Amino acid sequence: MLALAACAGGTSSASAQQQTLTPIAEDTTGRASVPVGYGTLRQDDIAIRMELPGLIVRAIPLEENLIRLLTPDSYRALRELQESNQQAIAAVSRRTGGRPPDLWYVSFYGVQPDVHFSPMELVITSSGRDFRPLEVLPLSSGFGEQRLKQREAQSAIYLFDEAIDLDQPLSVTFQNVRDDTWEQVLTRIERERALVRARASHPSQ
Repeated sequence: MLALAACAGGTSSASAQQQTLTPIAEDTTGRASVPVGYGTLRQDDIAIRMELPGLIVRAIPLEENLIRLLTPDSYRALRELQESNQQAIAAVSRRTGGRPPDLWYVSFYGVQPDVHFSPMELVITSSGRDFRPLEVLPLSSGFGEQRLKQREAQSAIYLFDEAIDLDQPLSVTFQNVRDDTWEQVLTRIERERALVRARASHPSQ
């Protein structure tokens, strides 16, 4: 329902693409520690999902080391989102002293008709500090209206300060609804990271 259309590929495509899939852009942070093309997770496996009156909010970190754990199709779709907004992301990076911001893909889905949402009310709490968006880059044409029809989705790339620590528990709050499930997601991530390294070490298995 909320996933990108290009991310519909399942785990069956992973083995066929393991040897040929390469990153759309090189990892410039030096933090990526797993190879591309061996992941089997779906977007929902790493997403933070919050249900509010009339709408559903879903937030996915776009950190390279994390999205490499997704299926190849999902990885490519999320990388392409970043590539298509590269100039705007670079402009924010220059404003923050050249530090690359943390990117999150955030979508809003209307469960009821004519629902209002306030995109700038998304706050991430990490290591005792609250992070508010430095910039929001709309991905859908009606995002700026801040209203949702029933079964309508709007999405954007959110840019935050790079100090968010995805390797530790964090919280996401939107319009006074708080989600603390990232600690559970971390367990899933660490398990998949170990499996990806094992698959890369024995690609024929």
